[in-house]
Amino acid sequence: MEHAVLIEAFQEFKDFKNIDRATMMSILEDVFRNMARKKFGPNANINVVINIDKGDFEIWRSRTIVEDGMVEDESTQIAYSDAIKIEPDFEVGEEVTEEVPIESFGRRAIQAALQNLKSRVNDLEKDGIYRKYKDRVGEIVTGEVYQVWKREMLVLDDEGHELILPKDQMIPADFYKKGDPVKAVVLRVELHGSTPRIILSRTAPVFLERLFELEVPEVFDGLITIKNVVREPGERAKVAVESYDDRIDQVGACVGMKGSRIHGIVKELRNENIDVINFTNNIQLYIQRALSPAKITSIKLDEENKKAAVYMRPDQVSLAIGKGGNNIRLAGKLTGYEIDVYRDGADEEEEDEDVDLDEFKDEIEEWVIEELKKIGCDTAKSVLKLSVEELVDRTDLEEETIQEVIRILKSEFE
Repeated sequence: MEHAVLIEAFQEFKDFKNIDRATMMSILEDVFRNMARKKFGPNANINVVINIDKGDFEIWRSRTIVEDGMVEDESTQIAYSDAIKIEPDFEVGEEVTEEVPIESFGRRAIQAALQNLKSRVNDLEKDGIYRKYKDRVGEIVTGEVYQVWKREMLVLDDEGHELILPKDQMIPADFYKKGDPVKAVVLRVELHGSTPRIILSRTAPVFLERLFELEVPEVFDGLITIKNVVREPGERAKVAVESYDDRIDQVGACVGMKGSRIHGIVKELRNENIDVINFTNNIQLYIQRALSPAKITSIKLDEENKKAAVYMRPDQVSLAIGKGGNNIRLAGKLTGYEIDVYRDGADEEEEDEDVDLDEFKDEIEEWVIEELKKIGCDTAKSVLKLSVEELVDRTDLEEETIQEVIRILKSEFE
């Protein structure tokens, strides 16, 4: 019975563990040899024959034949009278090799060997997982959601390894349930004792960078280089790109015909707005591009303190700042400059910022925004200046729709 249990365990490990053949055989030989030496002594000459294809093994013990009464070490020597019981033709000085039945070790020794085998294989597998993912930090992996908890999510890769996606590394609009596929980047690999803990991220800038490599062949081939990526996950991102080939339109290649290439990235990032801009060492031009779509009148740089004073027409300020200030905030992170926006010829009474209606596309349907633009309302405050009755009369929108729009716009300023 013990033999059957050990053979079954042996077959389980040789069939299912993600360990190469040579290493697996080395572990098996070592475990069974140690089991035999505990029984026969540390100096015993033990040979383990592994048949890994059949899932079986044999243990053989070799001893030198000495004259009766001359045995000094029973683990390595056998008396002549005992040797001829095994084979009558043996002579003194020859070596006796005999198979050791598994059952002769006893239940306790076999169970100890089984535990040792499991421990050695599990430790080796953990080390293999750690080394595998340590080399994959910054790469995208695809897995399946296995369990969702309050603070993190357990994901299984295609080999059944456990990966962790923490809540703070998920896009706010992410929602997963068991069995859903999930794509993320390997953020870091930690060791808790001997157990590896692989942390994934969907919010890291490198995740967006890797998505560009997947969707844009020119980026993957190195014809276009991504110089910098900044994100507010789920809201907005800015990507600076550069190419040493003047024939390549970097931005056009990244966006694709009618947005075909970037559409897949935006969808994966839960409709995160992505601005792709041409990188330049001309910092004034770089800041101007980073604040797109706003048009700038002039820029004053303080290079020593990394500050930039940007001047523009009042109607461009809302575009430069963006909803919740995310456009100017990301532009600052992208360029490395602290950016302050000033209105050209603005009165002090006009200090309150306005926000372009296009910044609300994730909350207000696009056709509703277009209806408001038709009556000259391009910004949040231009809508709020009109009464509900006026908006109903001048547009084809229902009163209920207008009330909801006003609520959304007011919440931005509150």
